[in-house]
Amino acid sequence: MSQQAETLDVERIREDFPILEREFDGSRLVYLDNAATSHTPEQVVETIAEYYRRYNANVHRGIHQLSQEASIAYEEAHDRVAEFIGAEGREEIVFTKNTTESMNLVAYAWGLNELGPGDEVVLTEMEHHASLVTWQQIAKRTGAECKYIPITDEGRLDMEAARELITDDTEMVSVVHVSNTLGTINPVSELADIAHDHGAYAFVDAAQSVPNRPVDVSEIDADFLAFSGHKMAGPTGIGVLYGKEHILEGMEPYLYGGEMILKVDFEDSTWNELPWKYEAGTPVICQGIALAEACEYLDDIGMERIQRHEAELAEYAYERLTERNDVEVYGPPGDDRGGLVAFNLDGVHAHDLSSILNDSAVAIRAGDHCTQPLHDVLGATASARASFYVYNTRAEIDRLVEAVDDARQLFA
Repeated sequence: MSQQAETLDVERIREDFPILEREFDGSRLVYLDNAATSHTPEQVVETIAEYYRRYNANVHRGIHQLSQEASIAYEEAHDRVAEFIGAEGREEIVFTKNTTESMNLVAYAWGLNELGPGDEVVLTEMEHHASLVTWQQIAKRTGAECKYIPITDEGRLDMEAARELITDDTEMVSVVHVSNTLGTINPVSELADIAHDHGAYAFVDAAQSVPNRPVDVSEIDADFLAFSGHKMAGPTGIGVLYGKEHILEGMEPYLYGGEMILKVDFEDSTWNELPWKYEAGTPVICQGIALAEACEYLDDIGMERIQRHEAELAEYAYERLTERNDVEVYGPPGDDRGGLVAFNLDGVHAHDLSSILNDSAVAIRAGDHCTQPLHDVLGATASARASFYVYNTRAEIDRLVEAVDDARQLFA
């Protein structure tokens, strides 16, 4: 490991996550399902508890002290998240309940109004269902067409094909930043440039990138970007939609009701200022405040250090698994991928493998990882996936490989 990466005190970090101390039948938990949901440090748990113990109240509706405190904390949470991803301010940060809702917000608020016959939405073959299904169904409603950038044999995007597929008829390019199955790190800034050259918007699914590497929306020049709190040491029930202010200003709301309005009479209504225009009803108050604390926690560790740590774990896992002749690993080489490895063990279904690993207290994901079309391209019905975060170690990867050995013996 590099000298800089060695300064990441993983054992100290693990102390912030008591759940990692759990044992099952005498074996210490090895949690390698972080691409689905990461664990939550004590600092964030305490922030949640403090909210409910000290200033639990609705926001933007009360003059009393508790409401004032909650409103300030909730608004400042938008500021903190904006800072975390390089947005210009809270006006560009909409809190949702997850990445999927963020995708749907744009698809309904923008897509239903702007797309029509002859228009195109360009996706990739490695899109998560949150993106693929959403745009697929919006295209069906509007008469637009979805096109898909193919992947190479190595699991990368075919950029030559991308330049051919993105045309003046393209209205939206929606692309995953880091594939949750292949680990591929896509050139989202380059794709945004291509989209903009043709007058299209660029939407980045950053669910697997914002948690574990520095992401700056101004550098990417994404028009929209979405991610979830529960994959980045935050709570469940909180997602983020970033949108350029002028675009969000021009879109119609996705949900109607309280909080998102400015003035209402029996004939018509006008909308609140950004970002509240898109946060109808009682919002995700506690979750948003806790997400801001998660951003603080990760920044204290250092996003570049987290990225190096995950990359080294992914490379080590790739090496350990590919040295076997009975394992197929999907995606780019180990030194050029995000912090996960999807694979299959010859003759063993991924679900069976996951069950056997669970007997050794090794938690992984098994299935299609919400990328069924991609698995069709790969010729696999499912795959096993080990995904890493800031608190994982090489020793845990060794435990994973030992458990795979046990499975091999069982099915020999």
